[in-house]
Parts: sequence; structure tokens; C-alpha cells
Amino acid sequence: MFGYFYLLLCTVTPILTQRSPSISYISQEQIKDIGSSVTFSCSVQYAKDYPVSWIKRDRLKSALPIPISAGTKKILRESRFDVRYVQFNTTYVLQISDIQETDAGFYKCEIMISSTMKVAAEVELQVRRPPIIFDNSTRAVITIEGMAVKLECYAGGYPASNISWRRDNNIVLPDGHAIHQGNILHINPVHKDHHGIYYCVAENGVGRGARRSIDVEVQFAPVVHATRKRVGQALQFDMDLECKVEAYPPPAIIWLKDDVQITNNQHWEVSHSTTSDQITSTVVRVITIEKRQYGIYTCRATNIFGESEAKIELFETIIQMCPPACGDSPDSDNDT
Repeated sequence: MFGYFYLLLCTVTPILTQRSPSISYISQEQIKDIGSSVTFSCSVQYAKDYPVSWIKRDRLKSALPIPISAGTKKILRESRFDVRYVQFNTTYVLQISDIQETDAGFYKCEIMISSTMKVAAEVELQVRRPPIIFDNSTRAVITIEGMAVKLECYAGGYPASNISWRRDNNIVLPDGHAIHQGNILHINPVHKDHHGIYYCVAENGVGRGARRSIDVEVQFAPVVHATRKRVGQALQFDMDLECKVEAYPPPAIIWLKDDVQITNNQHWEVSHSTTSDQITSTVVRVITIEKRQYGIYTCRATNIFGESEAKIELFETIIQMCPPACGDSPDSDNDT
């Protein structure tokens, strides 16, 4: 009987003392530039009789894993990937050359012990990528004066991008600064002077960064300014009366004399010239002035947001005033 138990013990002992396969070392996280190369090492113990594989998973671990190798045999037919085994330290080496952005992710070294048992360790590869501004960023804004505006800018890339805001031609931002940091630029309330091009700039030290221009259109009621409120000229000479009109959308502009709209004829000539998308210069030329043409002239501008007007008095002088009476002669100050 004793001999039977001794024989049983000798048979069971090697099974009880057999060590399980394990991973003793795997490379640390790697951060690489596009076009460079990387090497991952996975050292194993007691895995001589077990298959060892490299497997790739995307960063979010949402897609199906991609098998790269089984032992030293490549499964993934990609010339940039190379797998080898270093016998003296029982290490499986995975090398990737000419790294692409899509190579970013987790690389898992896995020992298959049975159909239900695995031993695994993984290492992450981060690929430096220049910024790219996402489509959910603001592209353009049309707003009304007095409303609140929010400009948003989001960007990808690795490392994470730093977002800043600027205005075209280095105009100060609505907050009074030249640059604003952060994904969101608030303008509250928006003023007509806040219209124009804003730049969202994404930078992370890789490449030249990314930039998006955002056109901010501010709609507002007309504002009319008379260039001179009182203008003098002698009888039988011409004189120009001018107003500057700020408005968006562009307004309808008329001139009135004694509450009657002026039309182009032998006595008056009305003209408009646009200096920007928000500013219009409007002029009425009073031709060969007669007594009845002296008095109060009204420049009136109207759009869907409101109406504004300015008044100019044309009065009689003894001597002619230049221009336009003297062609290109310098103007005389005839305000009183």
C-alpha cells in the first residue's frame, strides 16, 4: 500500500510544480512622429510550448482587434511591420517603420494558454499629429446688434491642441485683448463694430498648426452722420451735401428738401458710393443754386431694423465756396 501512494505522489508532483506562462516585461508607452519607427518588446517566461501573439487595438478599443502575428509568423500582410524572436531572453519583438497616423493605438502581447485562459499585457503607441479643426467648429455667424454670440472651435491632433482667437488685421477682440485662449469666444452683447473676420488658431507644436476664419456679420439699424451740419454757398454755384451711413443690411437712402424727396434733375443730383459692406457715402449736389434751394436738407436711411436721418442746412454766402464751385481748389471752412 505504501508503495502505491509513493508512486501516485511521484506522478502528481511534476504536474503541481509546473509553472504557468507569464509576461515578465513589456515596453513602456511610446510617442512617435509620423514617418519614424518604433520597437516594442515582450519578454515571456515558461511559454515555450504556447503561442505568443501581437494584436493591435484602436485607442477607443471600439473596433475589432487586428491580429499582427502568431509566434514569429506575420498574420498582417503589411511590409512596415516586422516580428522576430530573441531566444536568449525569450523576447518577442514587434517593429513598425514609417509610422502612420492610423498606427496609433494599443499593442497587446498575448499568450494563449487554453481556449478560455490567456495572459496579456499591452503598450500604447501615440503618434504626434498636427492639429486639424473639427467640423463642429463655428464657420460663420449672422447676428443682430445687442444679441449674445458664441464662437466655438475644437481641434484634434496629438498632443492636444491649444486654441486661441484673433481678429483680422490685429484688431482687438471685444474683450479688449489681442488674443483670447480657449475653445469658446463669447461676445455679449455684440456691437456693430464687432463685425469682421475672426481667426481660430490651433497649435500643438507639430507642424505649422491649423487656422479657420470665421465671418461675423452684425445686422443693425442705420446710423446717419452729416459730414457738415451747415454748408454755405453763393447763388448760381454748385454745392455738395454729404452724409455717411452705417447700416447692415444695406439701407435704402433718400434725400428730402422741405419733406419732398429729391430726384435727379437739372436742380439736384444724388449719388451713393459704398466704402465697405456697412458704410455708404451719399451726396446730393445742388446745381446752380437758386434762392428756393437754400434751406434744410434731410438724408434718411432705412432697413429692416430701423430708420435714421441727419439734417444739413444750406445757407447763402456772398462769395463762392470751393469745391465744387472752383473745381479742384482746396475747400474753405464755411461752417458758422
